[in-house]
Amino acid sequence: MPFLELDTSLPAGRLPPGLAQELCAAAADILGKPAERVNVTVRSGLPMVLGGSAEPCAQLLVSSIGVVGSAEQNQKHSARFFDVLTAKLGLGPERIIIRFYPLEPWQIGKNRTVMTFL
Repeated sequence: MPFLELDTSLPAGRLPPGLAQELCAAAADILGKPAERVNVTVRSGLPMVLGGSAEPCAQLLVSSIGVVGSAEQNQKHSARFFDVLTAKLGLGPERIIIRFYPLEPWQIGKNRTVMTFL
């Protein structure tokens, strides 16, 4: 069950329509998970500083069970997510940062229990 959180200083009007849905589809493909299990949040217009600069930027947080737990996995994921983000946001790769967090099934609650028991 992947979770993507995109924070950006870009105003909502500069984001392409349907960005959350496009990120959902991209994450499903990149991480090899069904789109029905991907959760996406997009927050725009945030006051942000990246690398000491307040120029437009974005930060993507990717957390999931089983697919973001190694440098080798994340190196591949990073390249593909950067391709999507630079194309959709119109930002250079130096203005985007991605953080990967592996999750365990007991850390996600769903349907009054945790994923361990589903």
